[in-house]
Order: sequence, then C-alpha cells, then structure tokens
Amino acid sequence: MNSYKVFISGQKYFAEEVFHLCRRLEIEVVGVCCPLDDKYIGAAARRFGVPIVPAGTLTADKMPACDLGITAHSFDYIGKKTRYIPRHGWLGYHPSLLPRHRGRSSIEWAIRMKESITGGTVFWLNSGIDRGDIAYQDWCWIPPEYYLSPQESAGKLWRDELCPMGLKLLETALKDLLNGVIKRVPQDHKYSTFEPDTNVKDIYRPDLLMIDYNKKTAV
Repeated sequence: MNSYKVFISGQKYFAEEVFHLCRRLEIEVVGVCCPLDDKYIGAAARRFGVPIVPAGTLTADKMPACDLGITAHSFDYIGKKTRYIPRHGWLGYHPSLLPRHRGRSSIEWAIRMKESITGGTVFWLNSGIDRGDIAYQDWCWIPPEYYLSPQESAGKLWRDELCPMGLKLLETALKDLLNGVIKRVPQDHKYSTFEPDTNVKDIYRPDLLMIDYNKKTAV
C-alpha cells in the first residue's frame, strides 16, 4: 500500500509540530515551504532530508505530487494551480471560530472585542482569505482579565489553548483522511467578520474598535 503523502507550507513551532505529527502517523512529508532560516520546521526538514521550497516562491511548478497540502502558520498565498495539485486539496488551521475573525490578527481581535469564547478551525483552502469549507472546530474560554492587555494575552492564548487545539484538530483530520473520511461544511457568510492586521500602522476602519498605537496594549 502506498503511503499517504503531504506537503507542508508554514513556519515556526506550530509547523514543526505538524511535521512531527505526520511522521508519527506514518504520513510521508514530501516537501515543505518555509523561510530558509527557520529553526523549527526548516531544521526538521533538513534533518530528515525533506526538500525545502523557500517561503514566497511556492508555485505549481515547484509543488510535488501529493495527497494533501497543509498550511501551518503560513503567510504564503497558495495559488489556484498549486491548490489543485494535492489529490484532496489543502487544509489550513485558523485560530478563530470561522467565519468570525478572518484575518491575521484573529486572536487579538476576539480579545479586543471582549468576546467570552473563541476557538480554532481546520478548514479547506479556497481562493478567499479564511473562507473555505469548515472541516473541524473546537472552542475555549477567553479569561476576562485578558481584555486588559490584548496583544500580550493573544500570545498567551495561542500558546496555552489555540496552538495545542490546532494540533489536535489536525490530528483528527489526518486520521479521518487516512480512513477515507472527508468532512466539509460551507461557512455561513452572514456571520463572517474580517479584521485587519494589528501590526499594520495605517488602519482606519471606523466600523472597528480603534487601536491606540501610542501604547503597546489597549486598556
């Protein structure tokens, strides 16, 4: 029986853990796309002899044939031709309860908006930003004290809850795929929100809670 093959586009700790998850499940990682100086998945790929495509250069011509693509803390756009190469498509993990809080700063916006719960979503990539069909979701509480320092608390919530949640959801997804189970539920777009990257300093969106850029954290 041929092994199940995946390609991972990502960086940092989360991507490395996805890499090791695939190996534990006896899934063959046929390539990764990451920054060349990445000390996590990049180092793991070199250690196990997995080819690396430099971040920002992934195209259909450089994409190997595989069963599944996975984005794991990736900020590279996966183009149409590249999305169609894996037999099953591409799965990504987004740290919010999609369709709420699409965009790069989803954790921080959930905290800034003083929401009580947030969560994580494994979803199928399409041409939109965080708009693909939902495969798996889970949720967690946002402690009220986090509202006092949204930027710092976003990092803590990622480390303590949303990163481990993403790995568990991806493990469930991969095990299901190995057993021929594919789950897809379209997002209900009437509940969708999209917020800008809080690291971009020229945001002006009067319909959103404004950021005081004179302070590192908002009170």
